[in-house]
Amino acid sequence: MRKSTYHAPKITVIGGGTGLPILLSGLKKAHCDLTAVVTVADDGGSSGKLRTSLNTIPPGDIRNCLVALSNVDNIYKEVFQYRFDSKDKEFSGHAIGNLVIAALTEMRGDVYSALKLISGALKVNGRVLPACEDPLILQAYYADGSCVEGETTIVADKRPIKRVDVRVATEAISQRTEVKAGRGVVQAIQSADIVVLGPGSLYTSILPNLVIPEIRQALQTTPAKVAYVCNIMTQLGETEHFSDADHLRVINEHLGGKYIDVALINSLTVPYDYIEHNEVLDYLVQVKHDRQGLKESSAQIIAEDFLDLRKNGIYHDQNKLVAAIMRIYRHL
Repeated sequence: MRKSTYHAPKITVIGGGTGLPILLSGLKKAHCDLTAVVTVADDGGSSGKLRTSLNTIPPGDIRNCLVALSNVDNIYKEVFQYRFDSKDKEFSGHAIGNLVIAALTEMRGDVYSALKLISGALKVNGRVLPACEDPLILQAYYADGSCVEGETTIVADKRPIKRVDVRVATEAISQRTEVKAGRGVVQAIQSADIVVLGPGSLYTSILPNLVIPEIRQALQTTPAKVAYVCNIMTQLGETEHFSDADHLRVINEHLGGKYIDVALINSLTVPYDYIEHNEVLDYLVQVKHDRQGLKESSAQIIAEDFLDLRKNGIYHDQNKLVAAIMRIYRHL
């Protein structure tokens, strides 16, 4: 195999949302050679406002990944993450880091150059790459043939999704061209030891990256092990009634084959009292275990206790997740 005792594990993590920076910061502590490929289909909050007004990619998820991999003092991270108060009128809800990314993208002429500059200033240990250098619009297609566009609209629609796709935000539907992967993304997938999908929302954080044709093809052909971190809980309006095997099935359907080599699945039951007495509004119930369905996926299953129960939600335990990924690396 390509693994050598002379190089750090090369790991490319693909996703978005809150789960990605948690995993990245843990892998950074494990001294991995890291690349984060981040979704650019978010259209809510500060990111959504900036992408609309400046015709730029949504910077929020990228900002969080930069901070997760940064080696500067905490005070500088806190400044970069600071969000203006709701009473600050025009700046209400905007994080300073979002404004910096948007400003440097305009100044440098493209987001790739902007992120190189910011990464140097923040002493980022690794690379943070947008999945596409154009802002994308997420499209959800339903069983009745209808289509809804926009991440926030799709989540609010709360209907079972058949498949998703993306298009460039500035592009007329009648003049659609192929969405291109961001610079460095395909090479990061092809040269990795392990490619990790997730953790994150299936339809809004993971799949928007995988349906980009160049990324899909790279995952189909990479010599790296492709690992998927399965969600612990179902999500309202996205994965209601889903089992762990359903998550794998949907990913493989969007990839066009069985390309997930390893699936990391939580095996511990979430306490009923915890769900009932905590404000976990995005969750419904725990993802069901489907042993037969997992066998049909052809993926190696790593089922362990990955639970991290917090006041504001249910997360994957960073240390346990990193330990499992490092075991995958050692067995390459």
